[in-house]
Amino acid sequence: MHGQFVWYDLMTSDPAGAQRYYPQLAGWKTQKFEPSEPGNPYTMWTVDGEPIGGVGKITNEQAAMGTKPAWLPSVQVNNVNEATQKVTSLGGKVVHGPMPIPNMGSYAIIQDPQGATISLYQPSGATQGFDGTPSIGRFSWNELMTTDADRAFDFYRQLFGWEKTGEMDMGDGSMYLMFGMKGKPFGGIFNRDAARMPNMAPNWLPYIYVRDVKKTVDAATRAGGMLGRGPMDIPGGIIAILADPQGARFALHQGTSQAAATSKSKPKSRKKSAAKKAGKAKKAAARPKARAKARRAAKSSKSRSRSRPKAKAKAKAKKKSRRR
Repeated sequence: MHGQFVWYDLMTSDPAGAQRYYPQLAGWKTQKFEPSEPGNPYTMWTVDGEPIGGVGKITNEQAAMGTKPAWLPSVQVNNVNEATQKVTSLGGKVVHGPMPIPNMGSYAIIQDPQGATISLYQPSGATQGFDGTPSIGRFSWNELMTTDADRAFDFYRQLFGWEKTGEMDMGDGSMYLMFGMKGKPFGGIFNRDAARMPNMAPNWLPYIYVRDVKKTVDAATRAGGMLGRGPMDIPGGIIAILADPQGARFALHQGTSQAAATSKSKPKSRKKSAAKKAGKAKKAAARPKARAKARRAAKSSKSRSRSRPKAKAKAKAKKKSRRR
C-alpha cells in the first residue's frame, strides 16, 4: 500500500561479514538475488522464507563519494515517476533513478529537504508492507533524526500520506513526533541534539523486533558490533541502538507485551505446582491417619479373636452345669 515501509537495504563494505552477523541476531536467512549483476552481487534477507530486504556492496565510485555503510529503508509508492517529481516540487532531491528492478518493479533514491536519504519503491506485484504490527525478526519501527522535525514531517505527509499518530515530550522542550497511517504508528521523528551530535547528518534508523533486547545486545557485541545506547526502557518496550562491525547503525526493539505474556504464564505454573504440592501434603498427612485406623482395626480384630475362646469355654461350662 502507498506509504508503507516495504523493504530494507544494507549497503556495506563487507556483505559476506554482514551475512554472518545479522542472522545471529534476528534469525534471518539469506537468498541470492539471481538478476543481480555478476560484478555486483545482491543477497536478500528472508524471514520465514519471505524476503524483507537485502545487502549489497558499496561500489568504489560510491566509496570515493564518501558513502558509508548504512541501512536504507524503502517506502511503497503507487507511481515512482510521479513520486520523484513530487519530491522535487516539495524541496527534496532525487539522488538515483527512477530505474527498473528486473522482475520486481522500479525504485528511486531520494533525500528530503533536510538531507535524510530514503528509497521509493513501486512493486510490480503484491507486497506485504509494514502496517504497524510488530513481528519477531522483522523491522518494527522507523526513526528519523533531523534538523527540523516539523518541516520533515510535512514533506513526508504530502509525499506518502502519513498522519501524526502521537507526540511525546523528550525533555528540554524536545518533542518526539510519531507518524503512521490509519492510526497505526510506523515510527518517529525528532530533532537532532546539536550540542551532543553537531556533525551527525539527518538519517533514518530502522528497528528490528526481537524477543529479548538484552540477550541480543550481548550477541551483537560478542560478534563485533558496537553498542551506542541502551538497553533502556521506553513507553511500551525496551530498545538499544547499535552499529554493526562495518559501522552501519541499527536498533533493537522489544515490546512489553512479550514480557507480559511471559509473566502471565508464570503464575499459572506456580499455581499448578502449588496445587501439586498441596495435594502431596494432603496425601502425606492422610497416610498416618490411615495407618492409625489400620492399627486400631487390627487391635480390635485381635481382641475379638482372643475373646472368642473364653466365650466358648464359658458356654461349655454353662451346658455342663445344666446337665448336672
